[in-house]
Amino acid sequence: MRVARLHAVGDVRVGHEADPVPTQGQSLVRVTAVGLCGSDLHWFSEGGIGDAGLSTPLVLGHELAGVVQGGPQDGVRVAVDPAHPCGRCEHCLEGNRNLCPTVGFAGHGRTDGGLRELVAWPTELLHPVPDALSDADAAMLEPLGVALHAMDLARPRLGATVAVVGCGPIGLCVVQLARAAGATRVVAVEPLAHRRAAAVALGADVALDAHHPDILDQVAEATHGRGADVVVEVAGNDAAVGLSVHAARAGAKVILAGIPGQDSTTFPASVARRKGLSLLLSRRMKEMYPRTTRLVERGVVDVRSVVTHTFGLDDSAQAFAVADARTGLKVVVEPGA
Repeated sequence: MRVARLHAVGDVRVGHEADPVPTQGQSLVRVTAVGLCGSDLHWFSEGGIGDAGLSTPLVLGHELAGVVQGGPQDGVRVAVDPAHPCGRCEHCLEGNRNLCPTVGFAGHGRTDGGLRELVAWPTELLHPVPDALSDADAAMLEPLGVALHAMDLARPRLGATVAVVGCGPIGLCVVQLARAAGATRVVAVEPLAHRRAAAVALGADVALDAHHPDILDQVAEATHGRGADVVVEVAGNDAAVGLSVHAARAGAKVILAGIPGQDSTTFPASVARRKGLSLLLSRRMKEMYPRTTRLVERGVVDVRSVVTHTFGLDDSAQAFAVADARTGLKVVVEPGA
């Protein structure tokens, strides 16, 4: 099979390797679509993310869909849950599989991801998708699940004002989920003009330039002077976290869903303390695939318009370059193309 591996910063090479052989409890999946995530870009441009670094060549890609090859589910189109928790620890047994301390995750550490033609993956982590969803739609269920988990933590009340700081693909999903959850005002904050336009097209009432010198005044005006009831930060940098704290009203929730490149985050503590904010950190997702599948199938969330670029596996290096330049929204690689 063909495989795209990251060998060093910016060094993605496509080569041939032996086909994987499923072990007990696994199925073979022919990969049809892989979305490139912001965390993949940290690996590509920095050689790691947080406290994890590149030690051996790694196959990236954790937003993936495919078709089962062989076995009882032969021919079934599936979305692949990239997280493989132990299922036995206290966190797993409490339903917090995303907090499992020994979780394996596709495209992270030493666990190869989806940028290859075939993967052998636990059968229980394969979720059938309806024909109404394209391969790219099915791959987008993972970032939608991350957005949905953040919104589950936020729990906005009906009629709430929700601010979304960072409008990449996950942020654009949050915009739509906030509207679906009954927010009567959704304020998007994003430095890139084409992403601001996408936020408005997908339901934001207003989209503000994060780099505007008067951004704090603009956020205050957009939230009618009271601040947002819920702020979801999906940018992964200290400036966005600080802006989120300032954008929140007293007593609000601030959900930190962005992943910083460095293993630290800072925020204006005096502002957060005076406002009595609840800062919640969102890690990946729980059991979201049935819910995200229904949301997309019923048209509650539009993930298809978020995909702006598609490449074949042989053009993986170019796909990463385009994604890293952030000239579009979601970049998808189709290994079978």
